Amino acid sequence: MKSLWIVLYWCWVASEIVLAVWRRTARGGGDIQDRGSQLILWAVIIPSLTICEVIRRTLPPDLPGERWLGPLSLVLLVGGLAVRWTAIVSLGKAFSVNVAIRESQQMHRTGLYRFVRHPSYSGMLLIFLAVGLISRNWFGLIAALVPTSAALLYRIHVEERALVRAFGDKYRTYASETERLIPGVF
Repeated sequence: MKSLWIVLYWCWVASEIVLAVWRRTARGGGDIQDRGSQLILWAVIIPSLTICEVIRRTLPPDLPGERWLGPLSLVLLVGGLAVRWTAIVSLGKAFSVNVAIRESQQMHRTGLYRFVRHPSYSGMLLIFLAVGLISRNWFGLIAALVPTSAALLYRIHVEERALVRAFGDKYRTYASETERLIPGVF
């Protein structure tokens, strides 16, 4: 099970690098409104997950239920990957790693987007939770989840401003009917 976790984790890391290279809207390809959020995400995620791994290797486990943390972490990792990749695939060419609105872009309200406005970020949060839990340490969990969640919330703020600017009341109505990240909660 540990080997499967490691393989899936590195598949996620590789997929994020591939996305960063090939799914970035270039100047002239759309109205880029990123406000540095992509750089902030990378600048927060890499150190946070690195610190979590250092904590996992150096501090003793102190999270309760150590026996079930591995299997739970694997389930959350698989779930996070499934949600993130499904959201990205369903957006197709409209997906970009930087916040940009293309001229022909339409609002997407089907699939996972019926339940939350930002399912790809919901998937990432599940992945960060999985990484934190696999550390088996409260400090590792905090390092993996808190800074990355803050960076994602900033990114969501930037993205929603761009979407309101592009779609106006249509997006405001969608936002009033659909949660940001967690169905029925937030």
